[in-house]
Amino acid sequence: MNVLTPGICSVTLRNSSIEDVVDVVSTARLAGIEWSSQAHVFDAAAALRAKQATAAAGLKVLSLGSYYRVGSRGDFGAVTALASALGAPRIRVWAGESASLDASSQVWDAVVEDAQRISGLAAGYGLEIAFEYHGGTLTDSAETTLELLARVGRPNVGTYWQPAVGLTDEQAVESLRQVLDHVLGIHCFSWWPGRERLPLTDRKQLWHSVAEILRDRGASTDLMLEFVEADLPENVIRDSEFLTRITLGAEQATALKGGPE
Repeated sequence: MNVLTPGICSVTLRNSSIEDVVDVVSTARLAGIEWSSQAHVFDAAAALRAKQATAAAGLKVLSLGSYYRVGSRGDFGAVTALASALGAPRIRVWAGESASLDASSQVWDAVVEDAQRISGLAAGYGLEIAFEYHGGTLTDSAETTLELLARVGRPNVGTYWQPAVGLTDEQAVESLRQVLDHVLGIHCFSWWPGRERLPLTDRKQLWHSVAEILRDRGASTDLMLEFVEADLPENVIRDSEFLTRITLGAEQATALKGGPE
């Protein structure tokens, strides 16, 4: 059984309805969806609607993409309840609101303490916590991500990974290798040289390397499309062709899509 699951973040199609997101994902032959609490799953009714639509299409709920800022000590009980209603196995959160270089020891302590608190709440629902790997937070580099995870020290807390803006393919791959043991999911997009959105294949060597590293690790990992060009459904479908090939392998992907390219 393949350990890599091709999927999408619903925020990629933030202007589409829940049902339209599911239709696009089904057409793209992806396997699952990270539902955004900002764009689609903002209350229990929407969570149930997304859960039912996802299941009816034979897709998986990969996670709840929350915008909870760890360190705020906000109402995380409501977030876990939403994830539970959605049927998500995991909640994505953000590691504070400060870049690691700008964060004081008090900020670090607050994020660590809150992460430990919310990990306990999540564990009560059987949920994992995954930090967004992102600039402007404490998880803005491999080194600081490892430091944070070590300080939190909870078995149900890990990280997502994505190529940081401006890194070369080699630098991005090295950052993945550094945090690999803690990676629960990948956000997939091709930005280069800055925030310019390109087709996923424009950094094909990067993504082939990422898939190979993850496959060699042998742990189940979700690879989720994000930031397609112009947020267009047709670009989701275009990029999904490549994503499916690198996650399932070329031969399996060809069979899945009904014949050779």
